[in-house]
Amino acid sequence: MKHSIFWALTFGLVSVVHLAAQTKISGTLTCAKPDPEYTIDVGDRAGHLFALAKSACSWTRPMQIQGVDTKDSHDVNIVDGDDANSDSNGYDISNMANGDKVFIRFRGTDKSAKDGKRLSSGTWRYIGGTGKFKGIMGKGTYKGGPDASGNYINEIDGDYTLPAKDAVRLSTFRVLRHLGLQ
Repeated sequence: MKHSIFWALTFGLVSVVHLAAQTKISGTLTCAKPDPEYTIDVGDRAGHLFALAKSACSWTRPMQIQGVDTKDSHDVNIVDGDDANSDSNGYDISNMANGDKVFIRFRGTDKSAKDGKRLSSGTWRYIGGTGKFKGIMGKGTYKGGPDASGNYINEIDGDYTLPAKDAVRLSTFRVLRHLGLQ
């Protein structure tokens, strides 16, 4: 009986995840030159550095999540590379217009094009949120590069899913009722 209850609850909760639909999103994030930025020379070849940086960012074309616009954010990332290529890993903490926040983990690469222009691309995923955005899930891609002033401008595309309100409670109730426990 214990195993039946476990599997019934598990199936019911997994079904809840499928109740919420994925919603497409896109936006433009502009990040200022890092401040602070710390660099350390690796020493294995000329120009190879590790950097730790924090940048203030603004959503110049906000993403809209559940009717609420992204407002501003900050990125903290670690960069491993040189003038030609680098890999970056980091986090974006985005403030929403209603005061809530969403938390994003990103990973990408920067490459220098033949014309010397720096091109950035990568992937991201939601790792959490507050208030209305608690339990947010989703992922996407970004691409962009620096403007003439050195600010990074990235076009963001992806999707998100928010837990359905009261879906977990309702699904659990139905499973318990089905098992004759409610």
